[in-house]
Amino acid sequence: MGKQFARIEPEHRAFIERQKIFFVASAPPKGRINVSPKGLSSFRVLGENEVAYIDCTGSGSETRAHLLASDDKRLTIMFCAFDGAPVILRLYGQGRSLMRGTPEYADLAPDFEDMAGARQIVRLSVDLVQTSCGMGVPLFDYRKERGSLLRYWTAQGVNNLRKYWGLKNMKSIDGLPTGFAPDSMAPPG
Repeated sequence: MGKQFARIEPEHRAFIERQKIFFVASAPPKGRINVSPKGLSSFRVLGENEVAYIDCTGSGSETRAHLLASDDKRLTIMFCAFDGAPVILRLYGQGRSLMRGTPEYADLAPDFEDMAGARQIVRLSVDLVQTSCGMGVPLFDYRKERGSLLRYWTAQGVNNLRKYWGLKNMKSIDGLPTGFAPDSMAPPG
């Protein structure tokens, strides 16, 4: 049976910090719902009701587009135990995308490892924590992080990263704008 909490309790934080993968779900007022897997040691608990993750460049940017398009900024982050005791933990709340190159991004960046290709930090103000049993989640063994995405963006360099943002990250799959500004996110090198 699921349990609900008004904040991230110490045992929730400990569980979150052990996880290697999490899932982010967002939706615009109309259009497709998006669920994205994340990893790369990119998640941080900032307080009892604040979390954030640094987001590396990928083939789209649905989360940012959805947060900009919706008045309520709803966002859900889910963690599952793939080893040990079965647990699913969901964080519900209102999200904000802090675009690389902004003062807000710069303020939070020291909380994260530097990541080649980072384009935003997504911050979630948590208004509900829910745990459930997770008995239907299979057991998996963690082997290692895939280093290919970070190696790719390191090899591409800043100018190619900016070009990619301009080509692939300016709109969601439903055509919603992301508001990314490649020149201010990474000044020309």
